[in-house]
Amino acid sequence: MTDAQPGVRDVLGFDPFAPEFSADPYAHYRELRAGGPLIRTPGGLWLSTSFAVCTQVLRDPRFGHGDDELSGRPPRRARSFLTLDPPEHTRLRRLVSRAFTARLVERLRPRVSAIVDDLLARLDGEVDLIAGLAHPLPVIVISEMLGVPPEDEDRFKDWSDALARGLDPDFVVPPDELTYRDRAREEFGDYFRELAARRRAAPGDDLLSGLVAIEELSEDDLIATCVLLLVAGHETTVNLIANGTLALLRSPDQLAWFRANPGEAPAAVEELLRYDPPVQLSARVALEDAEVAGQRIGRGEAIMLLLGAANRDPEVFTDPDRLDLTRWLTEAPRHLAFGQGIHFCLGAPLARVEGQIALTALMRRDVALLPGPLRYKDNLILRGLAELPVRIS
Repeated sequence: MTDAQPGVRDVLGFDPFAPEFSADPYAHYRELRAGGPLIRTPGGLWLSTSFAVCTQVLRDPRFGHGDDELSGRPPRRARSFLTLDPPEHTRLRRLVSRAFTARLVERLRPRVSAIVDDLLARLDGEVDLIAGLAHPLPVIVISEMLGVPPEDEDRFKDWSDALARGLDPDFVVPPDELTYRDRAREEFGDYFRELAARRRAAPGDDLLSGLVAIEELSEDDLIATCVLLLVAGHETTVNLIANGTLALLRSPDQLAWFRANPGEAPAAVEELLRYDPPVQLSARVALEDAEVAGQRIGRGEAIMLLLGAANRDPEVFTDPDRLDLTRWLTEAPRHLAFGQGIHFCLGAPLARVEGQIALTALMRRDVALLPGPLRYKDNLILRGLAELPVRIS
């Protein structure tokens, strides 16, 4: 486990790398919630555990990511549309969104099912479920969508692990990991520049061929988009499958219900997303002075939105710390696992399909959690296990 950088606790109000926090951040969120819907940390950062505040800020055009100067980020040659504000965000997202509509993603169900069946057929006895299923599934899917040759898929794991740290603010990442992350970004960029050149010369029926054909998309924008698709399209789904499996194995009554009602997988996955979401927080910068929960937020000030805490807000959810797979059978899900507003997760339909298929197929097998402590990856924004040891038969 990585030690927090000096001052991280003061800035955030908690140590995200403490073993007890990784094991159960929700206990710490409850302590923070006692301070009110919007609190200020000793380091001057605004922080919210409130569902209402998080939803308001995510939807409010007065809040965004800001330019590098306003938000205090080091300048970068190109940023993905995930961290851009309108109109650039609107332009780039529109160019990519055509590949991720719910209708188009639904067509992938047979292929996703075939991949899951193939992966599960190889698992027997004591295995790491992340290495055997949760990691390779989304890698294969996003690689096939982008047109990455199968022999190159293994290269994505190291890149994805390193680039996932790129979602965290620099002040929580140790210097050696910043170097590793930046090197991975360069290697990934070089790889996709070469692959994009091949697709321009000989287009195929894949997403990358479609992207390189868009004249308005610069090469830097193309590479930043591919990085985003790999990290957002892969890491979040890995964590959805692993976190969801762990939650089910720790809740025998809910696991029994899930196995008895496989047709309700969509509602069950929504509850798993609420209960232990892959994305724990998001940040926004005030683009102008604004008032939130009775507090004045000055231009340039940042708010850390604890989405994992908001998903267990007792003001919104009955018995919020209990996993209840029937919660969303009769109403539309209201969790913030995929965000809200203009930055709502573009890959949400794909993550849902992969999670539904993987968990349904997995729970047809006899699966048991092996004893021993669990280790989580050193990420602030993404919450995911480093490994998930199970016995499967």
